[in-house]
This record gives sequence, C-alpha cells and structure tokens, in this order.
Amino acid sequence: MIDARDVRKPEFPIEPLFVRRWSPRAMSGAPISDAEMLTLFEAARWAPSTYNEQEWRFLYGRRDTPQWQTFFDLLVEGNRAWCDKAAMLVVIASKKTFTQSGKPNPVHLFDCGAAFENLALQGAAMGLVVHGMMGFNFSMAGQSLAIPDDFDVAAMFAVGKPGDPADLPEPIRARENPSDRRPVRQSICEGKFSF
Repeated sequence: MIDARDVRKPEFPIEPLFVRRWSPRAMSGAPISDAEMLTLFEAARWAPSTYNEQEWRFLYGRRDTPQWQTFFDLLVEGNRAWCDKAAMLVVIASKKTFTQSGKPNPVHLFDCGAAFENLALQGAAMGLVVHGMMGFNFSMAGQSLAIPDDFDVAAMFAVGKPGDPADLPEPIRARENPSDRRPVRQSICEGKFSF
C-alpha cells in the first residue's frame, strides 16, 4: 500500500496518523477477522456525540456471507469495479431525533461523521483500507436494510486488506494516490465569514 506520508506534508506538527490515513481503493479480497472488525467498531464507539446520543448505527455485509450481495447491489457501477475486493461493506444510519425528547437532532450527521473518522483512523493504524462513499443508492439502502424512518442513511464505506493498485481498472488506477489538502489558512478565519 502507498504510504501517504511520502506524499503529504503537514504545515504544522500533528500526529502522523492523520497524514497516513487516506482512502485507497485497491483491496486484496482477503477477509478481515472478527477481532479486526470489532476493533474498528470499538474505535467508532468512543467518538464524541451530543448528549452521548451515539446516533450512529453500522449495518454491514461481509464477503462470502448471505448479506454481501444486498450491500454490493447498493453500489453505483463505478464503485462496484473496485469494491468487489472489499472484505466488508458498511452502511451508516444516523438517528435524526433525540432519544429522550423525540425532538430533531440538528447535529446527528456531524456526530456520525466523528464516529466514521474514529473508525477510519483505527483502520489506518491497523494497516487496513477504509474508503467512504456516497456512490450508492440511498433510498434502496433504507428499504433493503429496513432502516426505520427516524434514521437517515448517512454514507457507505468499504473495508479490506490492501491490494495491488495495478489490479484496479485503468480509470480508477490513475486516481489511486493520496490527495493533498489546501493550506490550513484557506479554511479558517477569525470572526465573520471572509473567504
């Protein structure tokens, strides 16, 4: 697997794990163990959340199980081309209302994003591929996975063991590089919006 630290250079000192985490597509098709899977979800469990709501729910299908095809069928064609070697496909559902009051929770997706980032960083620490996606059928996911109305389908991601980028189809292979980021000062301003 490509080491993102060879390409990415932070402007300020940060933990190396943040730079090392990226979203490759090349996976080997090898399974991940129960312990590896549960370690990923354990990391997500400890994400911060509003009033400790823990709005996230992870629904998964592992390769070579009866659930796999249901999850694979949700993907758009472009993602099927590389997700066929994933060990696990996961849909994140996000609870839209507060458990105690039933009132709308305006930050439920924010909290789910924090849980995914914990999981993605844990995956990077373990040498796994974790790649988030929006390229899937959101409404079909809700129906196929019987997600209740008080949840939103937030995102989908693939997890697997690193594979050889040369095995990816050509248009995808050309994009198999860690992306850079704009300079930090282009994302921040003191006071009013002034970008």
